[in-house]
Amino acid sequence: MAGFSFDLSARTALVTGASSGLGTRFGRILSASGARVALGARRADRLAALAGEIGPAAAAVQMDVAREADIIAGFDAAEAAFGSPVDTVIANAGVDGAGMATTICEEEIEQTLAINLKGAILTAREGARRMMSQGVSKGRIVLIASITAFEASPGLVAYAASKAGVVQAGRTMAREWARAGINVNTVSPGYIRTAINDAWFDTEPGQKQIARFPKRRLMGEEGLDAMILFLCSDASEFVTGTDFVLDDGQTL
Repeated sequence: MAGFSFDLSARTALVTGASSGLGTRFGRILSASGARVALGARRADRLAALAGEIGPAAAAVQMDVAREADIIAGFDAAEAAFGSPVDTVIANAGVDGAGMATTICEEEIEQTLAINLKGAILTAREGARRMMSQGVSKGRIVLIASITAFEASPGLVAYAASKAGVVQAGRTMAREWARAGINVNTVSPGYIRTAINDAWFDTEPGQKQIARFPKRRLMGEEGLDAMILFLCSDASEFVTGTDFVLDDGQTL
């Protein structure tokens, strides 16, 4: 039986939304597995602190995924920092876009879709364009979606719609780029306590929501580690166009 490894020492990765929450976690675990990691986000001070913590294998790249020019500049900066093409992308940047369908304002809907959906597509396609032009044969792109992509989630209409779009965009891009050797997959996490939802889960309704989950708990950030490393590694050679639900049974 052939062996496999999650060793990423030959890989150069770019992670968006890396200044907090899951993005910070992804940057750390990719680096710990040997990858060179460009940490992308808008908050330059937080990125610099994280890059300093990780060390020479990390570079801070200020970028706003709602702006294609920023994404292009971010990939340019990553390539300049490491002297190699980006062959691994995690499109993680996102906002919560909370609000009932009858009350959420137009600007909040636009911002949520621009960052969560448009930003994921633009990030993935810029990565794919460069992989194809630079001869990358084992490209890996991971888009972070959510269980709200397929679960009715009152109060999260814009967010849920954006994440459903991410799942379908991932499948479509996987089909388009399959013969270029670029695998595209999505991960749909359950509820994890992060800066986006921390205040909600401290409220009485938030605590009641947790109590309704089969295991009556939130997931820990570490619950995504193994899947992220797998999808970014050579071990996932035969996996593309797939959405992986990692939710601790929350949707059961």
